[in-house]
Amino acid sequence: MTDTPNPKFLGQNAALPQTPDAAELDYVPNPRAGTLYLVRFAAPEFTSLCPVTGQPDFAHLVIDYAPDATIVESKSLKLFLGSFRNHAAFHEDCTVGIGQRLFDEMKPKWLRIGGYWYPRGGIPIDVFWQSGAPPEGLWLPDQGVAPYRGRG
Repeated sequence: MTDTPNPKFLGQNAALPQTPDAAELDYVPNPRAGTLYLVRFAAPEFTSLCPVTGQPDFAHLVIDYAPDATIVESKSLKLFLGSFRNHAAFHEDCTVGIGQRLFDEMKPKWLRIGGYWYPRGGIPIDVFWQSGAPPEGLWLPDQGVAPYRGRG
C-alpha cells in the first residue's frame, strides 16, 4: 500500500530519550480526516522527579484529543512520556507542558490533559489543561480517574 505512513519509531529499536526536549514526537496522517472523533491515551504509571528533592513523583495521565490532519504515533508518545523519568519539574509544568507540546505540534481540533498526581507531602495534586472549548458534537466521556482516597 503506497498510502501507508512510515512511522519513525514503530517497528524499530528506539532508546528512551534522555530529556523531554530531546524526545521526538511522530505524527502520521489521520486515517479519518474530516470525521469528528475523540482519541484517548491513558498513562497510569507516569513518573517524573521533584525539582526540589529529586524524589520520584507518580501520576495517572489521561490525554484526550480530537484529531485534525494528523494523529500522534503511540510509540513516539510512549517514548516522550518515558523521557520524563529523569526530568525534574513540578506537576503543573509536566502536565501542561505535555498538553501544550502535543497541541502545538499536532494541531488537533481540540486537546485536553488530566494529570492525576499521587500525594506529595500528603497532598494529591490534580492538574488539568485544555486547548479551548471542545468542538460542538464531540462526545467527551469522563476521564475515569477517581479522586484520591488513600485508605479512606
